[in-house]
Amino acid sequence: MTKITHVVEHDVYTTVEETSPEEDKSVKRKRIQLFGALAAGVALIGLGAYAYDVLVGSRHVTTDNAYVGADVAQVTSQIAAPVSAVLIEDTQHVRRGDILVRLDDTDAKIAVARAEADLARAKRQVRGLEATDHGLLAQVGARAAAEARVNAEAAAAKATLEKARIDLDRRKSLVQTGAVSGDELTAVRNAYDNAEAGFRAAQAAQTEAAAARDAAIGNRDANRALIAGTTLDDNPEVLAARTALDQARVDLKRTIIRAPIDGVVSKRQVQVGQRVQPGAMLMVVVPVQSAYVDANFKEVELANVRPGQPAELTSDLYGDKIVYHGHVAGFSGGTGAAFSIVSAQNATGNWIKVVQRLPVRIKLDPKELAAHPLRVGLSMNVDVNVSR
Repeated sequence: MTKITHVVEHDVYTTVEETSPEEDKSVKRKRIQLFGALAAGVALIGLGAYAYDVLVGSRHVTTDNAYVGADVAQVTSQIAAPVSAVLIEDTQHVRRGDILVRLDDTDAKIAVARAEADLARAKRQVRGLEATDHGLLAQVGARAAAEARVNAEAAAAKATLEKARIDLDRRKSLVQTGAVSGDELTAVRNAYDNAEAGFRAAQAAQTEAAAARDAAIGNRDANRALIAGTTLDDNPEVLAARTALDQARVDLKRTIIRAPIDGVVSKRQVQVGQRVQPGAMLMVVVPVQSAYVDANFKEVELANVRPGQPAELTSDLYGDKIVYHGHVAGFSGGTGAAFSIVSAQNATGNWIKVVQRLPVRIKLDPKELAAHPLRVGLSMNVDVNVSR
């Protein structure tokens, strides 16, 4: 039974509502039921979350810190030359071997012609050395024959000297007996002196002939050293000239710069008339058909991640409707902080531990990439199934 009493206090009317004990008990039961239902709901939610974590969540690791990458090919010039033509534009698709840039080939053609002339000259020089070898061989024979003739003349001069000495000795022994006149002795002595001088001249001629023969042999050996054990085609001089010609021809071919891989042209920096230097980057070719994803997982999430595990990916470009499939290819050798320009280590006392992220390489299905191409740097969402 509810009673209402009006109390007048300072001219203010206050209404007080009174309830019966049965009604108070009913309200308390309803409150207990509501709190019980709330507790049951919280317990059910917790149980569902635990079941989801055990059955689903623990089998997957996800991150939205992932970006598309590719092994970009830089296009550079290998020679110094002016640019005569640029045949492509940014965003253009190219195939491997397509002509991208033409360089002025005037200097390269002149270098080829000069190298061809040097090769012809080298071949003629080698042929001349081969011909000289035959001439030097004949010269050695002539010097040997001359030496033999001089040796014979020296032997004859020696015999003449010996006979003159014997005649002189005889005349000296007979002078005292008067059997030999003084004039005859003088004549014999003069003959001896002439024979001695002739013998000395013959000895000098022998030395000269031997030296001439040795010089001829040295010339022949020096000439033969340039061609010994080689033919015209494998002679070092000819090989050096041919190598220079090959280099000149290669430089001529390098005046045409071709695409190294299939992909999309980006960052074109070359213009007609510009003189490029070796190693200068002209553009890059991005192989979008072989793009991959680097997913930066937290280090605490990688305990069960293994190479080969499947992954599903979505991009911000296409949305959740397009799902890419791939697999874990491997892990980076260090965290992003380890490879940053500014070191993350703090040697002071103000150090705070930060959970690091390790890049994980995800290989994508080429067919899916061909159907929905991606570009380097696009954001991706990655879900790796670690239950397998």
